[in-house]
Amino acid sequence: MQTTTLDLSADIIDTRDIIARLEELEATADEFAGCANDVEHSQLTALLEALQGLGGDEQWRGNWYPVTLIRDSHFRDYAEELADECGLIPKDAKWPLNCIDWEQAARELRYDYSGVNIDGVTYWTR
Repeated sequence: MQTTTLDLSADIIDTRDIIARLEELEATADEFAGCANDVEHSQLTALLEALQGLGGDEQWRGNWYPVTLIRDSHFRDYAEELADECGLIPKDAKWPLNCIDWEQAARELRYDYSGVNIDGVTYWTR
């Protein structure tokens, strides 16, 4: 069985990886009962419960979950990357486009996102 690598302190977390890891833990629950896997299972279950109701594109066990979680400290970079991916910033951008206040842009983008707490760190999703 392949083990899903899951870093709950990453800048970007994919909810599908959380689900895959939880399914792996459930598949080996009898074999490893009473060990650290129980703690990880509880943590991941609680995280998915916190994500329920926030909308999203991933359906699992009758609930919908957002796919992407963005760490608060990475959200400014995420906003810039998103604008670039959407073609909103031309590749040859010069003044004034190269003078965008990305902190303000990130704050305004964040209005469309919901926050969830993972081990004391805020992650944003929509």
